[in-house]
Amino acid sequence: MLSSAEIGKPSKVLSLGKYKIPLGKPKIKLLRKSKPFWAILGEHDVPSAVLRVPITFPPEKFNGMLLSGMCAPDLRGTQGTFSYYTTRKDLDPNRESGQCVQLVREGHTIHTFLHGPDDELQENGGPLKIPLTILIDQQKTRVQIQISEERFFLEPQTYSPWIKVKFSAGLTKVHGICRFYLNQLAPEVDLYVTPVQIDPERPALPISHPFIYSVYLAKLMRPFGTLGLAEDTWALNEGVIDEESFLKQAYLYCQEREEMFFKALDRTPKGLCVCVFDTPDRIQHMFFRCLEDDHPANKNKETARYKDVIEEMYQHMDELLGRLLKKVDEKTVLIVMSDHGFAPFRRGININTWLLQNGFLALKDGKSLSGDWFADVAWQRTKAYTLGLTGLFINRQGRESQGVVEDGEEYRRLKGELITHLTGLVDEKTGEVAIQEIIDTGQNFNGPYLDGGPNLLLGYNKGYRTSWACASGRVTESVFEDNTKRWSGDHCINPKLVPGVFFCNRPINGKAPDIRDIAPTVLTLFGVEVPAYMKGEPLIPEEKAHA
Repeated sequence: MLSSAEIGKPSKVLSLGKYKIPLGKPKIKLLRKSKPFWAILGEHDVPSAVLRVPITFPPEKFNGMLLSGMCAPDLRGTQGTFSYYTTRKDLDPNRESGQCVQLVREGHTIHTFLHGPDDELQENGGPLKIPLTILIDQQKTRVQIQISEERFFLEPQTYSPWIKVKFSAGLTKVHGICRFYLNQLAPEVDLYVTPVQIDPERPALPISHPFIYSVYLAKLMRPFGTLGLAEDTWALNEGVIDEESFLKQAYLYCQEREEMFFKALDRTPKGLCVCVFDTPDRIQHMFFRCLEDDHPANKNKETARYKDVIEEMYQHMDELLGRLLKKVDEKTVLIVMSDHGFAPFRRGININTWLLQNGFLALKDGKSLSGDWFADVAWQRTKAYTLGLTGLFINRQGRESQGVVEDGEEYRRLKGELITHLTGLVDEKTGEVAIQEIIDTGQNFNGPYLDGGPNLLLGYNKGYRTSWACASGRVTESVFEDNTKRWSGDHCINPKLVPGVFFCNRPINGKAPDIRDIAPTVLTLFGVEVPAYMKGEPLIPEEKAHA
């Protein structure tokens, strides 16, 4: 379950034998609290075009246009499930993500299936699927792919355009789009298919406001990716695609984003236009290892060829900014910002393992290892645990379903112990301090939703991050381990070590910009009163804003 949105089944269904006919639409709820600044602008008749901002799925109604960003799901309801087809015999069925399919050739023909969303009409119906046929030409230089009503040729190391697919569930058709990439044709056939994404022209779930906005954009441009985390970092992590194909994919998405952004600018002569570009984030996540010759993730991987891809990405974004500056006039305020910077991710830390070793977490039957999602945790004897990337939670009575720590003196004492023991934690292998500081959220934050979040935030040093196993609630043998995945750069560390960048074509006040200042700044620019609950302050003095 994501913290950003909740997708449920229709409240009413009609049972007809083995079939379950939904009566009405599925329940979709945005779990983000409070009100975004563009909604406040809309209440004051200031129009907005908001493109791909995170935590905007499902889209809320407001006086403006919006296309959902990060956390918008694929057609299967996941955050991105790729498909991988191969005739190789050494297929690993235990990959951490994606759907892997063993192919069998019949001469020059291969028959298989593409899987889609679950069949909601039948109890335990499994995923819907459609036939996929791969025809290998006589010269073995390309294939023809047949799927749904589409027929197209594909050469090795080439992405197809967006291909429309549709899955049938009774009388209902569920529409999606995906790209195909042929890794190789000989000696083995290796085919990668992106996650099947919601078709913006026929969205199975709402991804824009108004609902017709995604349809309008697709007609104006062409089909475009709708998945929140569209760049397939997991496929690269798993070795299903290589670095070259990942870069091609990232820039295809970037090209789509640029096109829709400039079209939105042209159609927003007055008001607000916001667009998030994910390319810098994704490329740095996957190629930061190439900046360090001794990074653990470099073993048996190409590095020299990709040493410059991060710099080249920044050059591309600078060129984009140059084109934007030529478009804006003297009345337009332009703000360019990132919410974080980057650092290497060399070593993973499993805090759950540390908690077990130091008596703060317990496992059933004396076990020393556990599976994902706290499979073997003895909650009646557990005082603290971690889930996600930087949060440490106290197992509190009245909050957790099996909480044991009482509020008051026991709670304060336990937090003090954890802060004392974990601050300055040293990695014995490297001799480096792995955790620089621990932030007590109760002492440093306030607001009505504080109690639902972590009780402590872990300020990791550069080079360190929560391990992959720890992020999913697993207890492993060692506290520290090398990070050998291509995902080799990160920002979920001490925020002081990964500041973002900020540009503005207006003078700002003397304070260092903070992400919380953006909303008050934008509201002030349009002469709208800043709500008292906003914690930032305007960066542009009011008299200059109104000018």
